[in-house]
Amino acid sequence: MISLISPSEVKNSTSIAIGSFDGLHAGHRKLIKSVVEEKQYSPTIASFWPHPREVLYNETRLRLDLPYEKLPILEDLGIKQLVLIPFDEALSKLSAERFVRDILINQLQAKNISVGANFKFGFRRSGDINTIKNTIKDTDIKLKITPILEDKEGRISSSRIRDLLEKSDLKNASKILKRPYSFKGKVIKGKGIGKNIGWPTANLEVDGRKFLPGVGVYAAWTTIENSNKKIASVMNLGSQPTINPLLPSAVEVHLINKQINLYGLNLSVEPIEKLRSQIHFENIDQLSIQIKNDRDNALRVLKATKIKF
Repeated sequence: MISLISPSEVKNSTSIAIGSFDGLHAGHRKLIKSVVEEKQYSPTIASFWPHPREVLYNETRLRLDLPYEKLPILEDLGIKQLVLIPFDEALSKLSAERFVRDILINQLQAKNISVGANFKFGFRRSGDINTIKNTIKDTDIKLKITPILEDKEGRISSSRIRDLLEKSDLKNASKILKRPYSFKGKVIKGKGIGKNIGWPTANLEVDGRKFLPGVGVYAAWTTIENSNKKIASVMNLGSQPTINPLLPSAVEVHLINKQINLYGLNLSVEPIEKLRSQIHFENIDQLSIQIKNDRDNALRVLKATKIKF
C-alpha cells in the first residue's frame, strides 16, 4: 500500500498534482497519468484535509472517497504518496505565490507540477496556472496543464457524480467513476426486528463524511472484510417508516440466503440498482411480503447486471 502522509514526511523529489481528487474519475486519472509519466521523480498526489470550504464557510463536504479508500486506487494508478495538507485559517491566508514556493517547492519538493486547466488556489483563490508559471520561470521545475475532460453529457466532475448518486443512478455514476461505487461500514447491534420476521439484516455504522446515494431499497453486492467473495444482497438506505418513522436514517443490508454472525465486522457494500422507494406498510406481514419481492428482484438484477468500465 502507498503511504498516507503529512507534508513533513515527503521524501525525494516529486512529480505532483494537487486537488481534491474526489471520486478519482476519468478527468482525475488523466491528470494522474501526467504525474506518473515523470518517472525520475516520486509520483505524488496532494489534497487538503479538511476541505477548504469546511474551514472557511463551515460547510459539510461529504466525500465520494475518504482518504483511506483512495489508497488502493491510487496505487493501481502508479502513485507512491498521498499527502494530506492540513487546511486551516492560516493556510487560507497564504498568497498563491507563497503556496507554490513554500508548500509545493520547498516542502513537497516538486520537480514536476501537474494541474487542471481551471486550477485555482491561494488566498481567495487568487492563483491560477499563470501564477505557477511566473513563480517557477527561473527554475528547472516543469508545469503540465491537463485540459478539462468532457463527454457528450458535459464536463466530467465530482459534482456530476454526486448528482447521479443522489438520483440513485448507479449505472451512470459508476461509468464516470470507471469503477463501481461502494462504501464501507461496521456491523453494529440493531433491534433484531428483521431477524424476528425472517429477514435478518446487518446494521452498518458508516463514516458520516461519506457521500451515500439517495434514500431507497437497492440490489447490492456485499463483501465481508478479508474476503473477496461478493454476496447478493438487499440494501435499505434511509428511515424505517413501518417499524418507527422517528428513528434516524440507517443503512441495513440483508445477505440473501446467508446466515452469518457479522457483529463487529466491516462490510463493503456496492449498490447496483434502486429497486424501489421506501414505503409505509400497515403491518409487519405486509413488510415481510415486500422484502421477499425485494429479494427476488435483487437476484434478478444482480444476475443480469453487467457494467463495462
